[in-house]
Amino acid sequence: MLRYAIVTPPVTPSRDEVLRVVAELGTPLPAAPTRRERARQATVDEIKATALDLMREHATTDVRFTDIARVMGMTAPALYRYFDDRDELLSALIVDGFDSLGAAVAEAVRPLDEADLPARWSAASQAYRAWASAEPQMFALILGMPVPGYQAPEEGPTTEAAKAAMSQLSSLFVAAAQRGELRPPLIREVSVSMADCEKSKHDELCDVLPPESFQAMLQTWAMLHGFVSLEAYGHFDWMEPEARDALFRSHMRLAATASGLPVPPA
Repeated sequence: MLRYAIVTPPVTPSRDEVLRVVAELGTPLPAAPTRRERARQATVDEIKATALDLMREHATTDVRFTDIARVMGMTAPALYRYFDDRDELLSALIVDGFDSLGAAVAEAVRPLDEADLPARWSAASQAYRAWASAEPQMFALILGMPVPGYQAPEEGPTTEAAKAAMSQLSSLFVAAAQRGELRPPLIREVSVSMADCEKSKHDELCDVLPPESFQAMLQTWAMLHGFVSLEAYGHFDWMEPEARDALFRSHMRLAATASGLPVPPA
């Protein structure tokens, strides 16, 4: 009996070989960042990290260049070499926040069977809740009260990041509709303005979700976000953690029931 297998170690191609294959395919390799570019990116990352630390320290979503510069041992004018103004810095942090939220939800549903929509809804909503609990200042920055004086660009990185993060929810409705598992929602009356909203803002969903299900999707997010916001800002602190967990699970079952999503088991 053969008890040992002969394993040939993988051969790592040389850079010249990789370059030859890439040249044949016609796709250039991305240039490695220069030392100057790496140093600049490290400073940008430090500025953003310092801004977040100050937000957490002072329990605010606002931040001043002078405070960041003081902590970093720089002058405030020096920060303008990296960000045009405070709003550009806040926009970068908002993009990071939505990216982080979207990644957390995606990671939570990744190992689950794509056909198990109740489990995916439970995992997605729990990930949303857990992320808000772990990142209260980031949560407040991207989904809380607007920062005084800050005006987010109507289109651009912040909008794209928000759409990408929220697509984790819409994908559940799309999957349920495509599998024939999306029931009509409890509330089916839809205003003309809501139907127009779907056409103008999310026309890619028009052929998949009828207006009443599009409306139910928004109501589901509002139910999820409402609970998470109350909890994140301490309004459920009077309740024991086990009771809050049970309330959240039942709340998400209620949301699924009302919206037409497959309902997770109790």
